[in-house]
Amino acid sequence: MDATDKLKSSYDIVIAGGGPAGSSLAIRTAASGFSVLLVEQKKFPRDKLCGEFISPECLPHFDQLGVSDDIQAAGGTALTETVFYKRNGKGVAVRSEWFGGKGATALGLSRSAMDDVLLSRASAVGVTVLQEATVKKLLLEDRRIVGVAIADKARNVHEVGARLVVDATGRSRSVARLIGDKRAEPTSAQHVAFKTHLRNASIANGVCEIYVYQGGYGGCNRVENGLYDLCFIASSRDVKRLGSSAERVMREVVFSNDRAAAALRDAEVAKPWLAVPIERFGRGKLIPGDGLITVGDAAAFIDPFTGSGMLMALQSAKIAAVAITNSKLSSTLLARKYTREYSDAFDHRLKVCSMLRFAAFVPFLAESTISILAKSENLREKLARATRSTSTQNT
Repeated sequence: MDATDKLKSSYDIVIAGGGPAGSSLAIRTAASGFSVLLVEQKKFPRDKLCGEFISPECLPHFDQLGVSDDIQAAGGTALTETVFYKRNGKGVAVRSEWFGGKGATALGLSRSAMDDVLLSRASAVGVTVLQEATVKKLLLEDRRIVGVAIADKARNVHEVGARLVVDATGRSRSVARLIGDKRAEPTSAQHVAFKTHLRNASIANGVCEIYVYQGGYGGCNRVENGLYDLCFIASSRDVKRLGSSAERVMREVVFSNDRAAAALRDAEVAKPWLAVPIERFGRGKLIPGDGLITVGDAAAFIDPFTGSGMLMALQSAKIAAVAITNSKLSSTLLARKYTREYSDAFDHRLKVCSMLRFAAFVPFLAESTISILAKSENLREKLARATRSTSTQNT
C-alpha cells in the first residue's frame, strides 16, 4: 500500500520535516494520544549536512523516545573530548563528561543513521509518515491555519486538516515562509557550509577536532563504518574566489590551520560533498501564525562549534510536546507556554554563542580565546557549560 493511501482527512498535528526535531516531536505527541502526520521531503535514509556530533545530554532523550538500543546498534563512535585548534596547530580540550557527568561520552553518528532510527520509531508508534512529499500551502480560515496542502512524489496534491502545523524543516523554514514570515525569507548568505565523509583521517579515536581559520571554522570526528565526518564553514567570498569547489576550499582555506592540514591532508573523500548557504544564526519566530509553531533549526540555529545543535532539536521538541499536551492544543495557551519555556531553555545559551561566534570568525580573537582557556580548565568548563541550559527539566 502506498503511504498516501493511509492519509486521513485530518490530524491533530501535521509536522513538516523528519529530522531529529520533527521525528522526536512526532513520537512524543503520538505517545500522548494525538493523531500525527509527519511529512518529509526526502526518502530515508539520506545524507544530511551536519557535524554529526551527538552530545551526552542527547542520550536521555533517546531513552525517553525508545530508540537507545537502535542508536547503539547503529555503530557510532564514542567521543570523550573535543579539541579546539589554533592556526598554528596548538589546541585546547573540552571534555565530553562536563556535559553528561563523570565518564559520559558524546557520540559520532551519521545523520543518515540517526534520523532513520527516529523516523522508523515514529512510524512504529502510530505516526503516519509520508516521505518524498512537501507541504506546498497552508489552509486558512479567518486567518487561522487549519490544514495543509501536500504534494506527494507523484505531484498529486492532498488537502489535510490540522489543529496544529509544525515547521521542522530546518534553516529553510519552508513552511513559515508560506505564511509570509519575513524572518523566514532567505537573505544574502555571508557563509557557506560544506560536509563530506572521509576515510583514513589522522585523528585519534574518541576525539572531535575543531579548526579555526580566516573567515570560518571546521570540525572532524569519526562516525560509523570507519568514516570521519568533515563539516566546515567558509566565507562566501572565499567560496566564490575558489570557484565554489569544496575540495579547493578545504585545501586552501581549512588547511591554513596547521592541525587540519596534518590530520586531513592524506584522507580520502568517501562520499559526495554537500553544501548549503548559512543565511542566519540565532532565533527565528516561534509562532509565525495562529496554528503554526517552529521547532529545531527552524526555531533557532545555534553555532555548530558548540556541539549542541542536535541537543537543541531534541530539547525544543520535548518543550513543544509538553506545551501541546498541557494546552490541549488551545492555540493561545500553547503559544504562551511554548514561548515561555523555550525562552527559559535557550535564550541564555544563544546569547553566549552569539558572542563566541563573533570571536570564532576572527582568527585573532578565536586564538586569543583558546590561549586564555588553555590556562584554566575550570574556566573552560564554565564556558562550555554556558552553551547549555541551566535548567534540568529540558534535558
